[in-house]
Amino acid sequence: MSEDFPNRSRRKRLPFFSPFDRELEDYFEEMDRYFEEAFKDIQKNVPKELVRERDLPGGGKVREIGPFVYGYSVTVGPDGKPVVREFGNIKPSPRGREPIELSEKREPLVDVFDEKDQVRIIAELPGVEKENINLNLEDKSLVISVEAPRKYYKKVELPTEVKADSIKASYKNGILDITIKKTGAEKPQGQKIKIE
Repeated sequence: MSEDFPNRSRRKRLPFFSPFDRELEDYFEEMDRYFEEAFKDIQKNVPKELVRERDLPGGGKVREIGPFVYGYSVTVGPDGKPVVREFGNIKPSPRGREPIELSEKREPLVDVFDEKDQVRIIAELPGVEKENINLNLEDKSLVISVEAPRKYYKKVELPTEVKADSIKASYKNGILDITIKKTGAEKPQGQKIKIE
């Protein structure tokens, strides 16, 4: 058993008063085994950029892994259907049995608003300076990336064609706000975008 995983033998065993108690105990033991295996899988696949060691004041070392971030937002699209957007650096598998995908780059929380004459994109990028944010318009998508000190990456599919020369972006208090005017004829070309 891994030293990094809590020892399940420390859990106090319950006295058995009925067959249900034994089934419950078996269920908890099975959950312990599942989480132990999942934790081992995560440790094997962690990118080296997410593993750090530091010295303790009284001597010795401690190994820190992470941060691991996963979340999602749910909004209602223009067609009345829910739109789910994931963010973070963990990609869970659909069934929960395949290995979890980990990345050193975190996917930021991004909301896309299809307004009357423009598309508005709001991204949460805490802990970075605007000089470190890169925005690139590629075909019908916008790529948001940051390399330092924190790493972020997100390719945002735009709901409609936009005017490449109409992009405006501002960054304040960890929030990146981008507006792009819509067009019906002009196709966006690859272009680096200045952040105000």
